[in-house]
Amino acid sequence: MTPACDTIDIDNASEGMVLAQDLRDAGGGVLLPAGATLSASSLASLRRRGIERVQVVAAEAPLDEAAVRAERERRYARLKHLFRRCLTGSPANASAVLYERLLAYRGSC
Repeated sequence: MTPACDTIDIDNASEGMVLAQDLRDAGGGVLLPAGATLSASSLASLRRRGIERVQVVAAEAPLDEAAVRAERERRYARLKHLFRRCLTGSPANASAVLYERLLAYRGSC
């Protein structure tokens, strides 16, 4: 699956942005591969080479509280499904202990 991308002017690019596609020079050589994170030095180098535009991974819109809560419930339901066979036995079995620790860890995130 190809990530959503935005094509922006090099002057609007900033450190930390991630390239959505390989960045190639006029001869077709790869200057930076897809997935590379732009740094101050890479941006300066691209400007020196005359690169005017780059395709970066589009920033995701922040999730609202209801979406975050729904995603958390989906993950808890998935864990419960994965551990469904061990939850009916002894609460001291290793799988049940792992399940409880995963829930505690998820709750702390």
